[in-house]
Amino acid sequence: MRVTIIGGGILGTAHALEAVGRGHHVTHLERETEARGATVRNFGLVWVSGRAEHELAATLRSRELWERIGERIPGVGFRPTGSLTLLRTPLEVAVAEEAAGRPDAGARGFELLDPDAVRAVNPALRGAFSAGLYCSRDAAVESRQAMPAIREHLSATGHYEFLPGTEARSVDGTTVRDDRGRRHDGDLVLLCPGAAHGGLTREIAGELPVRRVRLQMMQTDPLDEPLTTAIADGDSFRYYPGFAGTALDALRDDEPQDLVAAEGRMQLLCVQRLHGGLTIGDTHEYDEPFAFDVDDAPYDYLAARVEEFLGRPLPAIRRRWAGVYSQCVDPGHLVSRTSAADGVWVVTGPGGRGMTLGPAIAEETANVIQL
Repeated sequence: MRVTIIGGGILGTAHALEAVGRGHHVTHLERETEARGATVRNFGLVWVSGRAEHELAATLRSRELWERIGERIPGVGFRPTGSLTLLRTPLEVAVAEEAAGRPDAGARGFELLDPDAVRAVNPALRGAFSAGLYCSRDAAVESRQAMPAIREHLSATGHYEFLPGTEARSVDGTTVRDDRGRRHDGDLVLLCPGAAHGGLTREIAGELPVRRVRLQMMQTDPLDEPLTTAIADGDSFRYYPGFAGTALDALRDDEPQDLVAAEGRMQLLCVQRLHGGLTIGDTHEYDEPFAFDVDDAPYDYLAARVEEFLGRPLPAIRRRWAGVYSQCVDPGHLVSRTSAADGVWVVTGPGGRGMTLGPAIAEETANVIQL
């Protein structure tokens, strides 16, 4: 088949990889010269630990697919880092104990560790915490280099053409016309628009069950030692559905977040990039219109939290950015996947799970439409 994919982010690229892998030819359009949205403005985490129960099988499958992709395409930078959620209070420890005692704890790779055991796993953590929830199944990829690496691999097959700086303007049947006046005929069109819910997306699919979410993140200079796992703090329990339960209810009722963290709907996530720098975040903003600037208070709060866990000052912060991602508002679905017309599908809304679930979502799409 001839497949035309619109959108060069993680979902579009994962669908291209799946389609070519099944023997089809892909023409891939991206309106920017390089993906610039949430696909590159994230941690690169393949995050198993906090996924909801109904998402766990898909998440584990996606982690398996990422590992396979990493073996074939080293440039994506896959590494089985695992993660440590560092805990400071008895109520946070209680949430971790509850999670570690559930039937699916083994599948997630959960183990509750005391401070000495935490430091044995990640010696860079010399600071203050009372325990750590280890998740051996979490992993990471390099978000800023994964898409180019996958495209280079696809181009070598002879069944893939990438057209950067090319915006799709219309879809008529399974023919796509772009802003250069070119016509792309095919048998199937997959529109993966990211957070662009208007324009062509609305024209083709109408109003989708999605919303946009804004975040703030930052990047440091290289740390002079390895951070062997990703790290999170106990606030992350509040934002990941996999930790729901009576212990989390008690945490929310009896231990309010710090004011800055609460106002920014914040959690700490931190992962070391291959170049040694730390990617740190993040905040969550749901009400549009979003600000066009960034606030310093969340950055100061998150930097202080990482320094508390490391027991040392951070390297200089060199980059700060905001990003916007698309989130499906139906909690029972991983993504909004819509058959807009015969041979035309729209796939968007993985939320903050896009990098984690991209390969599994693409595989599921291919199965659903019998690609």
